[in-house]
This record gives sequence, structure tokens and C-alpha cells, in this order.
Amino acid sequence: MEDFVETLGNWVVRHRSTVGLVWLVITLVGVLLAPSVSGRLVSGVHLNSPAYTANQQIAKHYGGAASNPGIVTVDLPAGTTVDTPGVKAKLGTLDTRITAGTAGLREVSYVSTGDSALVGAGRTSTIVLVYPATTGGDMEPAQLDQLAVLAKSAVPGASVHTTGVTALASGNASNGQSSVLNELLIGALGALLVLAWVFGSFLALLPLIMALVSVLTMQLFIYALTYLMPSSIPFNPSVQYIVALLGLGLSIDYSLLVVNRWREERAAGKSNADAVQAAMHRAGHAVMFSGVTASLGLFALAVVPVSLVQGIGIAGLFIPSTATLVALTLLPVVLSKMGPRLDWPRRRSAGRTSRFWTSWSHRVIRNRVAAAALGLGILCGLAAVAATINVAQPTGAAMATTGTYAEGLRALERDGFPSGMLTTVPIYVPAAGQAQTVATSLGALSSVRGAVVPDDPTWHQGGSALVLALPKHEVGTPEGGTSLADIQHTVPAKTLVGGDNAQQIDQVNTTYGAFPLMFALVAVVTFLLLARGLKSLLLPAKAVLLNALSVAATYGIVVLVFQQGLGTQALWGMSATGSIDTFVPMLMFGFLFGISMDYEVFILTRVREGYDRTRSTAQGIVEGVSRTGRMVTSAALILFFALASLASANDITVRELAAGMAASVLLDAVVVRMLLLPALVSLFGEANWWMPAWAARLLRLPAERPTSDSEGDSIPIRVGDA
Repeated sequence: MEDFVETLGNWVVRHRSTVGLVWLVITLVGVLLAPSVSGRLVSGVHLNSPAYTANQQIAKHYGGAASNPGIVTVDLPAGTTVDTPGVKAKLGTLDTRITAGTAGLREVSYVSTGDSALVGAGRTSTIVLVYPATTGGDMEPAQLDQLAVLAKSAVPGASVHTTGVTALASGNASNGQSSVLNELLIGALGALLVLAWVFGSFLALLPLIMALVSVLTMQLFIYALTYLMPSSIPFNPSVQYIVALLGLGLSIDYSLLVVNRWREERAAGKSNADAVQAAMHRAGHAVMFSGVTASLGLFALAVVPVSLVQGIGIAGLFIPSTATLVALTLLPVVLSKMGPRLDWPRRRSAGRTSRFWTSWSHRVIRNRVAAAALGLGILCGLAAVAATINVAQPTGAAMATTGTYAEGLRALERDGFPSGMLTTVPIYVPAAGQAQTVATSLGALSSVRGAVVPDDPTWHQGGSALVLALPKHEVGTPEGGTSLADIQHTVPAKTLVGGDNAQQIDQVNTTYGAFPLMFALVAVVTFLLLARGLKSLLLPAKAVLLNALSVAATYGIVVLVFQQGLGTQALWGMSATGSIDTFVPMLMFGFLFGISMDYEVFILTRVREGYDRTRSTAQGIVEGVSRTGRMVTSAALILFFALASLASANDITVRELAAGMAASVLLDAVVVRMLLLPALVSLFGEANWWMPAWAARLLRLPAERPTSDSEGDSIPIRVGDA
């Protein structure tokens, strides 16, 4: 790999005009096509499961009836019930206005079914379940607001409340609407501040320019993939968020490493051309190595047989690889052409080790046992919290505690309806004649409030019918109870039980059923790549185990913040969710296991470099940490800003994923790489560099017999300000 990177660097510099022109064309095309990417992205999930099959049939015949309903609760005027003369006519008017006056909706009510399961306690209230007439959407807050106006008009004097899962989820954020552009700008601003601190010159702009080119190129890849991938693996809109923000962070990280090494070589007295070549040889190899490892870590998500995860995994293959390509081709062209002119006014000198990080590395080495114990204690403590993780959908009450729709949920329950009505279960009955029998058997279940069969012809299509079961518990949440299982065990053969939350449960089972395979694939590939790059068997084994522990600790942070609500009210104006979103742990593992290797590679390549020169493990640690400490901290802050800005998204999955990864980046950089890594490398001593002949042959490396560790040897280190 080193020879390839060096050869690539030489070729790029010799043909810098051609390379620069190619990247200019790619960037211009990216600017033109990037706005069109969102139109190629498709919401929803594809998987092979009973609930997904049911939902496909329901969507085919009954449009959006597989989604969770919007609920209109009508508290009748004082002194009246649903049996009071004239009330039923007014409720019928409401039904007519919903289907005729509000485009694209269908309803299920007491009037249209005659079923008392839709009537509240004392018969003084009733509810209307409202669904989109077509697939591809949920009952949005604006639609519920319109329904409330219609209900108040149709039933004068009534108290009307509305609620629904989607409306409650939207009410869980107080930050308004967000966009990829807004979050990208916030992340870029944070990155610029950090880069200005690192370089103290106009070089601070260079990693941002590289990141812009990278992100636009990634958008082109996504645009092309939407045409190349089969329809069974659509790209979800969340892909655009992830590509933009993760691409920004990784591109800046890789550029930061190369530019930092280039400045060191320039400070050592080399000409600009030689400094570029030296930076490509050393830092370029680390970037290539890290990019390949991160790409494969993300791509491993593709083994999960759920389209959303597969789409992110396939897109993820191009995030680190594109950032690597830009750092190894366009960046050396710019450095060779105008690097010295950009390195002005040079408020910070290069080529110096940090006094703080030099002192820090000496202190960790002297107290390596205590440092290792402290670091492992932090990680193990958080990992223990992760053992309480509850992967499920949040309850309606957890999604919002204040606002119109939270009050609508409380009104629903005050009238004697269970919160399970939020997750009404649609049941596709192929033979319409069996629908009433199915409803009767379901109504007898203790975990179900009732089951209704809409009479309107729109609910009887192609000889089939739809039965709506009204569970007492919210399906797919921590309080889901046995409602769904009871329904599934009661319906006859060939009758299909669907619903959004039933499909979510199938997704959890399918996703985490593939987790062992994904972990094994990532761990083995990472170990082999690190073993070859670091010429060691112990260091990659340590890295894999520490990465796994670091991911578990991150799960613990996510549990504390979102599941238990530590700080969520202050940060997002939301309460504890009581659970973690279905896809978050799986996606987080794929991202973190690949990306956290950046810092491992950045530090250990410098440690190895120092060790190869001095044959001293201790001196290698001091050189590696002192040379990379500020850079790794800066890179972590940059990625943190990018991810933290993404955490402002209203999508709860994106928010949990981004916030967890942002916290993990800091945890990994500070506790794992700056504390545990030097402590454990120091403890392992000579064993760090063990590479037996048989392993070297398998990895196609020349076998090495390391010399004894001369702790007394030292190398001259220029010490500057931290």
C-alpha cells in the first residue's frame, strides 16, 4: 500500500493540471446535480417478513391504511351522548366532510361501523380514525389541525382533540424544521474555528475546500447509485444527511493529517516538492489505510437484510473512500501549486511537538497501570449501562409531554380509550365474508379493546376486507404487552396482520439477527488490515477489542441521554423516550467501528515510525502522542461539530445516531486513544511488535525480529507550545 500511495503521489504531482481540471469538472457537475439527489431518495423499508408482506397487500388495496391513524376525539356537548337524537347525524356530517372535503383521506368511525369500541366512557365521546388514502405518507400535524376545524364545525359545542404517532413525534422537538444545508453550514463553521486554531493561517480553508469537493462527489455517487441499485434497496432520505455530515468530518480529518505532515516536513527544511512527497509517503499511507478500514466497516452494514440499513451500508462505502481519494489526489495538487502561499501568516509554527502532549505521554507511561484502570473503568461502567438498552419505538407519552397532540393523547385516555389506539393494527382478510368472524374473535381477546370492520365500499376491495384491531397497549413500544402476539395467534391462516409498528418489530428481529455476522465480518477485516499495516498481531487485537468496548460505552451514553432522559429536556425540549430507536445501535456500530480506526491509525503509525527509528517502545509512544495529540484532538472536535449539528434534526433516528456518535468521537479520542492506547502499549512493551514468520507470510510481510526495548534510548524532540 505504501508503494501505491507514493506512486500515486508522484503521478498526481507530475499531472497536476490534468488532475485539477478533472476535479473541477466533477465539482461543477456535483453543484448542478446535488439539488436533484433528494428527489431520487425513497422513504420506507423493504424486508422479508410477515408484517411487511401484509403491509404490501394493504397498501395495494387500501392505500395508507397500514400506517398509524390520526385520531380525532370528539367530546360531545354537556348533557348529550352518541344516542341523543341528532348527534349521530352531526357525526355523519363530520365523516362526509373528512372523506369529501379533505383530499386524500379515509375514515373509520362509530357512525360508519356502528361499533361501540369507538365510543368512550359514558357514551359522551367518540373517536374517528383517519388514514391517508394513498401510500407513502402518515397523518401529518397539519392534516390533524384541519380535521379539528372540521369536527368543531360539524358538531357545534363539542370539545375536539387530535393526536397520532407522527404528530406526537413532530411535537417532540422545539427546534423547528431543519435541513441538510443548515446542518452542513453549522458543522463547517465549527470545523473552520478548529482549523484556524490548528494552523493559524489561510491553510485552515484548505481542508474545508477539500471537504466541499468530497461531499459534492459523494452526492454524485449517491445519485448514480439510485439508478444502479435494484428497487428492493432504495436509498432512504436519511442517507443524504449521513453522507453530507459524515463526509464533511472525514474529509477534513484526512486533509488535516496530510496538511499537518506537509507543514512538519517544510519546517524540517525540505523543499515544497519534497515536503509534498514526504507527506504523501507517511500521512498518505495512514489516510489510505484508514479510509479502506472505515469504508469496509460501513459497507459491512450491507449484510443486514433490511433495505434502509443496506442502502446506508452501500452509500457508506463511498464516504471514506471519496474523502481518501480527494486527500490523495486533489490535496497534493493544491499543496504543490500554492501550499506555501496559503501558509500565511503562520500564527502557529509547524514541526514542533506539543509540550502538553509530551508531558501527558510521559505521565501516562509512568502511571500506565492506573491510566489503564481508569480508562477501562470508564468504558466498562458505561458498557454496564448499555446492558439496560431497550430497542423499541417510544411510547406516545414519551414522544411529547406538552403541546396540542400530547393533550390530545391525554384527552383520549380520559375518555376511557387506551393509548394502544395510536397503533391500531390493520388486518388484511383475503375473503371479505370472513371479516366479521375475524373481528368477533379478536374482540374477545383481553388485550384488545375491540375490532371493527368498516362498512364503506372503499374498505372492501378485490374480494378482500380490512379489519382494524384496537389494542390496549401500544404495539412495538416498551409497554406493548401481548396485544400484537395475541392478534397474530388468533387470526386464521392466510389472514395477514400488518401495521407500521408490527413491521418495526420484524425489522428489529431481522436486523439484530444479522448482528453477529456483521460483527464477525468487521472484526476480522479490521484485524487483518491493521495487522498488515502495523506489522503486529497484538496491536490490532487490542484495537478490535477496545473498539468493541468503546461502542458498548457509546450505547451506554445513548441509553443515559435518550432512554433515561439525561439532559434531553435542556438540549431538545423533549422527555425521555424510554427506548432506543430500532436502527440506531446497528448503524452506530457500523459507523463507529470503522471510523474510530482513524485515530488509532493516526497515532499508531507515528508510534510505529518512532519505534522503527529508536527501537524503543516508550520513545515511540512519546513521539506518536506528542506529534499527533493536538491533531487527533482537533480532528475529534471537527467530527464532533459535524455530528452535533446533525443532532438538531427532527428525525429521532438521525438525532439519536448523531448525538451518540458525537459523544463517542470525544470519548474515543480522549479516553481510548489518548489514555488507554498509550497506557496499554506501554504495558505490552516488546509484545506490541510481535509478528511471527508464519503470520508475516500470510500477510505478505517480511518477518521481523524486534530488538530489545531500550527504554533508555531517546530521540531529540523539539518542544513547543501545546
